[in-house]
Amino acid sequence: MMLACFCMLAFNINANAYRSVANDLSISSDKESDDVVSTANLNNLPSTIESISELRKDDDKTLKDSLKRVRKELHRQKVAKRNLHYNILVGPSYTPDFGLLIGSSTLFTFRMNPKDTTMQRSVVPIFLACMVKGGVNLMVKPQLFFKNDRFRIFGQINVKNSKDNYYGVGYSTNKNYERSEESSEYKYLGVRVNPWFLFRMGDSNFFFGPQIDVNYDKIKEPAPGMLKDPSYIKAGGDELGYKNFSSGLGFLLTYDTRDVPANPYRGIYLDLRGIMYQKWLGGDNNYYQFELDYRQFKSVGNRKVLAWTAQTKNVFGGYIPLNKYVLTGTPFDLRGYYMGQYRDKSSHLALVEYRQMFNTDRSNWFKKMAHHLGYVVWGGVGLMGPNPTKIEGVLPNAGVGLRIEVQPRMNVRLDIGRNFVNKENLFYFNITEAF
Repeated sequence: MMLACFCMLAFNINANAYRSVANDLSISSDKESDDVVSTANLNNLPSTIESISELRKDDDKTLKDSLKRVRKELHRQKVAKRNLHYNILVGPSYTPDFGLLIGSSTLFTFRMNPKDTTMQRSVVPIFLACMVKGGVNLMVKPQLFFKNDRFRIFGQINVKNSKDNYYGVGYSTNKNYERSEESSEYKYLGVRVNPWFLFRMGDSNFFFGPQIDVNYDKIKEPAPGMLKDPSYIKAGGDELGYKNFSSGLGFLLTYDTRDVPANPYRGIYLDLRGIMYQKWLGGDNNYYQFELDYRQFKSVGNRKVLAWTAQTKNVFGGYIPLNKYVLTGTPFDLRGYYMGQYRDKSSHLALVEYRQMFNTDRSNWFKKMAHHLGYVVWGGVGLMGPNPTKIEGVLPNAGVGLRIEVQPRMNVRLDIGRNFVNKENLFYFNITEAF
């Protein structure tokens, strides 16, 4: 129908033009001769023919531009109606922990009910790293929304088989532990499956439900320096390595008013959770974990957000597996510290982050590209110790990052964070915001 309208419009333009030309080429008729052509009109014939040619060119260009706009709009509508959207980014990278690697970040978004366009889109980011020297690291953090957001499944799945580094337990040990093949390096195989099941409480913004956490960790070929570490020895590690299986069952109570959980512009997120790891659940040890996570997001302009968070994480028990101590400094909070370098039984942190996407009128190719770019800056501090009230280490942190929008409200993030304790900088490449 739209194409027919454009064709009729072009026909009317041509018809009017031809009428004007016909007037210029009008044939005069008098009593003496019915076939005498006006000499003046004949003199205008070349310029008139040229005008016809120009008009036809202009009409063709107008019609082509109109058809091009129609095709773009139809394509946009087709993409908007498509339920599954995905982006795959692949490229080389380098990290001090793993050396040269090939990284892949994949983002899937979709609605559980494709016919309900008001439903929150589910998000499944997948990160895969293949190390050139051997090894693989897979991480999946799904956010699935069901039944008009009456039920949610969140969580994480990790599979890792690569070299890693051990830094001991406790701030003073972590800070001064030497990173090298002889002191900290080992081969690691680990699997973690940690789903959360959240049910909305009535018509409120509160969610409640259980969580499961299953972990298997195995250390092989430990560095000679690890064999002298008291925490490694206490955990049961020896020259052959170390392995542990943990199985936990717990609860979550969450208050969530975020507009888009994967990249909020406004809202509050408050999460209280506890979990018990028990031998009767199939694990090797008995211990407990408690966490409190508060986040708030405030829109301060068009695609400009001020975000802040305060968190506390704690484990309790006489025997804590090496992999279940609380980490201070991860890719999702204090970026700049090696993940696993600072660990103890308790960790607290506070972080403020400013996020802004560039707003352009998208009138040309460059402005269209710039409209999908943005940046962040952040600053914060972490506190760690052997129990919630005893602080032995302070970890200040700051950094900047680039954002690339690959889907509406879904960003690829490239961050560089500063470790002020060890005076180091670390680079991060991931999908969706840190918190």
